[in-house]
Amino acid sequence: MLAWDFPPRAGGAGAHVDGLTRALGQAGHEVVLLTVGHKGAPAEQLLPTSSTDDADGARPVRVLRANIDLPWIPDEFHVASAASACHQLVQLVTALGRGPDRWIPEVVHGHNWEVAWAAETLAELYGVPLVTTFHTTTRGQHGGSLPPGEPSTIHAVESWIAHTSRHVIASSKFMAQEVISGFELAPERVHRIPNGIDPTWWAGGEHAQGRAPLVLTWGRVQYEKGFQVLAQAMSTLRSRVPGIECIVAGRGSYLPELQSQVDIEGVSDIMRLVGFVPDERLRAGVHRAGCVVIPSLYEPFGIVALEALAGGAPLIAARTGGLAELIDGTGAGMLFEPGNADELATCIEMVLSDPELAGEMRQAGAELLATRYSWAAIARATVNLYASTA
Repeated sequence: MLAWDFPPRAGGAGAHVDGLTRALGQAGHEVVLLTVGHKGAPAEQLLPTSSTDDADGARPVRVLRANIDLPWIPDEFHVASAASACHQLVQLVTALGRGPDRWIPEVVHGHNWEVAWAAETLAELYGVPLVTTFHTTTRGQHGGSLPPGEPSTIHAVESWIAHTSRHVIASSKFMAQEVISGFELAPERVHRIPNGIDPTWWAGGEHAQGRAPLVLTWGRVQYEKGFQVLAQAMSTLRSRVPGIECIVAGRGSYLPELQSQVDIEGVSDIMRLVGFVPDERLRAGVHRAGCVVIPSLYEPFGIVALEALAGGAPLIAARTGGLAELIDGTGAGMLFEPGNADELATCIEMVLSDPELAGEMRQAGAELLATRYSWAAIARATVNLYASTA
């Protein structure tokens, strides 16, 4: 398996790859993950998938991280950087042995376009099927259009790897349709397998006595995540909900612009942009928050939504893409029109001022997770797809 994002590198795709690889190992499958290096992360490690690996047939996940610092390529040339990094990812397989006794996979599974060159090369090298998961597309990130320059180049890479792959996976019906129409793929080649969550971990840790009037959100800070809409909503809520505060956790290229928006709205005293937050602190925040808000303008799936539900927080999300598909009609969350700050403010006020409503939402969220989004079920669906490539 190959992925650009993997813990400790933040991102929903990385969380998905982490959960999927561990679930596959837990089921007894041998998994090797190739990913890019990250400061503080070991070049090679074995991730446990069970406290009793030997006893129950579970296997650890072997993670190999590539050093992509050289040759140095400026950050603004993202396509060139990814293509160069793929050479380093391919070189990682030398650690799996050489000659007739080397380790050989039965399938190569890549996630998103950044690892496309390496995934396609390794599938050809080993003579095995290639499967690609799209967690997002550059066309979708730009509202359905393709600006000239890098977005068009990335789209070309995405289209190439989609057509090269034996099967393509999308996390939602919305995302599947985006892939089918955007790359002109036959519908039978695209398969919906949702993201998953480990509710046990998110439910653990310390729990606060009661919930504060705290609005919590997190994720990669990009324009399409809609955090600026939340800033607008907070400007109207400060006079309607006593003691309200908001925390935005995460890093990204839009962070300076978002801070400017917070200042313009006059909410810098009640809305804090705290940057990266370790998982344990984030979990504690979910347990304390009066609600979690996902104000995305574009969201193919929304792993943050599952994390919020697993942590027991009432959820408010924009009615867009995979978020609407995940929440609509379940009672597990409230939906508002993307970009509508007034409607978002009304939803937040309702949840924070009505403990009974918030409790009903939390209960519906727990039931939704248990029935649809366990990692064991998602791993089984993925293995079944692998088997169909044989």
